[in-house]
Amino acid sequence: MVDLGRVDLNLLVYLDVLLRERNVTKAADHLGLSQPALSNGLRRLRTLFDDPLLVRTSEGMTPTERAQQLQPIVRDVLSKIDKAVQPQASFDPTNEEYFFRIMASDYAESTLFPHILHRLREEAPGIILDIMTPSDVSFQDVEQGKVDMVINRFEEMPLSFHQKEVWKDGFACLISVDNPILNDFTLESYLQAAHIWVSKTGMGVGVGMNPHDVQHLGWVDEALRKINKQRRITVFTRHYQAAMLLAESNDLIVTLPFRAAKLQRDNPRVVIKEPPFRIPPFDLKMAWSPLLQHNPAHQWMRRFVAEVAHSL
Repeated sequence: MVDLGRVDLNLLVYLDVLLRERNVTKAADHLGLSQPALSNGLRRLRTLFDDPLLVRTSEGMTPTERAQQLQPIVRDVLSKIDKAVQPQASFDPTNEEYFFRIMASDYAESTLFPHILHRLREEAPGIILDIMTPSDVSFQDVEQGKVDMVINRFEEMPLSFHQKEVWKDGFACLISVDNPILNDFTLESYLQAAHIWVSKTGMGVGVGMNPHDVQHLGWVDEALRKINKQRRITVFTRHYQAAMLLAESNDLIVTLPFRAAKLQRDNPRVVIKEPPFRIPPFDLKMAWSPLLQHNPAHQWMRRFVAEVAHSL
């Protein structure tokens, strides 16, 4: 049995960074160590665990099966140690400066963030936001704490993430005032019309859409599938602002979240209509890494976002 009193906890920090970077030089730079010093640390880790841990292959340094098993355990241990040694100083948003990197879909950015920014200017002028798009961020970025928070609709999410509902939203149709369908807006006329598809759930680089793959088209098309119907999509976009502009065309319909459609309520060129069939509401969620769960500044920011959303 290994005597824990003789285990250097720095080795666990080294292992965490090595498994994340999979490159001794990059890991050494991240830790502020020389490459020989970290190479020596890797030798000690291999002795401690009686396993090579990282093996050089054609794809670079590849973790062994034992290393893959250790990675979540080491991450959890370091997170708990970090929590134990961090001072529980409170965060004062009125006087302190803090930089938050937040990934948000343009749906969340256009409906929620104007209100967040307005309140921040009044209540926390030292807060700086870097708002990123879903294609800028991976689940790994969030897990490692490189991104403070993600706000979007998620079909799936790693179980290790903490998450909270921001709000529920329904759907509406945005239609040009010149579209003749307004004279007889029914399910039948809706299905015969040309449609703009708009969505960007989750995070990461998107892939091309297949108009015949109904099961992967999202909430609107899934609701139609359940009543054995299918709409005719002629434009696919991941940008709600673009979809709302395209809705001004007299032959296109965009079905999108109600809060996004409501942004166009003062636009004289479009009309907001209730869809002629039921579409279940969805959850907008915020999620964050367990590494940031106990950070006082992050705790304040999460409460702030929830309060702003609730006020709307």
